[in-house]
Amino acid sequence: MESTTMRAIALLAAAVVMLTGLWACSEPAAEEELVVYTSRNDHLIKPVFDAYTEATGVKIRYITDNAAALTARLQAEGERSPADMLITVDAGNLWNAADKDLLQPLESPVLAANVPAELTDPENRWFGLTVRARTLVYSTDRVDPAALSSYEALAEPEWKGRLCLRTSKKVYNQSLVATMIKRLGEERTEEVVRGWVANLATDVFSNDTALMEAIVAGQCDVGIVNTYYFGRMKQDNPQLPLSLFWANQDSSGVHVNISGAGITRHAPHPQKARDLLEWMTQPQAQKLLADRNMEYPVNAAVEPAEEVASWGKFKSDDLNVSVAGALQVDAVKLMDRAGYR
Repeated sequence: MESTTMRAIALLAAAVVMLTGLWACSEPAAEEELVVYTSRNDHLIKPVFDAYTEATGVKIRYITDNAAALTARLQAEGERSPADMLITVDAGNLWNAADKDLLQPLESPVLAANVPAELTDPENRWFGLTVRARTLVYSTDRVDPAALSSYEALAEPEWKGRLCLRTSKKVYNQSLVATMIKRLGEERTEEVVRGWVANLATDVFSNDTALMEAIVAGQCDVGIVNTYYFGRMKQDNPQLPLSLFWANQDSSGVHVNISGAGITRHAPHPQKARDLLEWMTQPQAQKLLADRNMEYPVNAAVEPAEEVASWGKFKSDDLNVSVAGALQVDAVKLMDRAGYR
């Protein structure tokens, strides 16, 4: 299945690069225009680019797609790529692009000051823009929060038939398991994941929203989600009988990931791309980037949105998020061995 998918992506990328070549030849980027490839949804990223254009006069042309397709496209285009910047979610995706030599290193005092080191590639090829916390969510009708503690504890017998999980095919859970491997070692992590599988109340879900709907419906009592999905559901239904629990506060802290960006290896306008990247870590852009999707700013000087702040403060895992990429293959293999589908 994986090889079939990769062949499909490769064929798509080959077709795309032919079209892109034509596009690049017939419609060259203007001197004051940047080209960005981004997996962020249009309604999340357009206000940021519009604000930058208004502030600087620099126009931004962007293409949206999923991270795998954009990475394949960059790889296929090579030196002919019109892209100046890649923006995507999950450090595993950014690590993968950097590992394919599609991003260039950047030494920037501005980025070093605004983006914590653990949310930055150790070789400065990509930088966090927003923080995404993945933690426990539970039924306020059926779970005493005093019974909750950590990701690992969800493998204990008391949660048998009460746990819901999103599919292991999603990179978010692969990144979580990758950091657990780094923290706990493979043997202990596999023991935990096997415990999760044994405690499942029902089949895994395709997304976090469906998982929370299952908790509300009484199919299960607890799960693991990215907090912004919880925020969206709460916006639609403030009386939702769900709450967040900050995991691992007595140990490693909550697993966090990022949305982030890097300047492409063959960027036609590297200095202008650098200007944009630095601007996106400053207060005005940080609010635009984080608030619309109820994520956390990477810049510690910027407060999260009021709704996000209402969920309370937490200790986050300080492992460098590049671990999510470096150990992603090991995580996928481990989840497969444990029967986590």
